[in-house]
Parts: sequence; structure tokens; C-alpha cells
Amino acid sequence: MLRAAFWLTALIFLPVGLFLYFLPVDVQLALGVSPMWLARVAGGILTVWGVFLFAASAAPDLVKTGALVGANLLTVATLLPALLRTGEQMPDGLRLALLGLTGLLGLLAVVAIFAFPSRRYRL
Repeated sequence: MLRAAFWLTALIFLPVGLFLYFLPVDVQLALGVSPMWLARVAGGILTVWGVFLFAASAAPDLVKTGALVGANLLTVATLLPALLRTGEQMPDGLRLALLGLTGLLGLLAVVAIFAFPSRRYRL
């Protein structure tokens, strides 16, 4: 289950990172992304994070699982207040997709916490 949490999270961050890195001009203009380098930096970071999650799923340990949980919870803590505050200004489909993404990342963080084997069972 822990490896599934790593894979599913990587399958979220990797496409989003690649999309932001190669952000089309028409989407850039529609979103109003002023400094294009900011979208490219964010896309690069998310792409590398997705690749790291795929690699970390091969041998999850306490540090890698902590990084997965921390990143997911930080993403949820970033997206959820913004969606609750300005969500009615967004199109309904986008708002629902972002709320679903936020819920999925939160669920994957909880699954990773509970799926990590405790020391009692290793003895």
C-alpha cells in the first residue's frame, strides 16, 4: 500500500510538472501567468519531485515516506485555503478538479502514514 501511495502521488506531480514546464502560450495567456520563468521553475521542481517519488517507491524508508507525507500535506495546506477563499470565481469544473486533487493528496498522505510498517513488526 505504501508503494501505491508513492506511485499515485508521482502520477499526479509528474504530469503537472511537465505541463507547467512546457506551458503552452494560449494557456499562459488564459491563466495570466506573467513571469513565464516562474511556471517553468515550478514545472521543473514538480517534475523532479515526481521522478524522485517513482525512484523512492522501490525502497521506501522513514525519510522518503516523511518527505511524501510532508509534501502532500503542504500541497493540501496551500491549495485548500485558496480554493475555499476564491473558489467561487473559478469555473465549476476546475474547482471540482482541484478539490478532488486536494482530497486525493490528503488521502495518500494518510495512507502513507498508516501503511509504513512500525518497528514492532520488524523484530
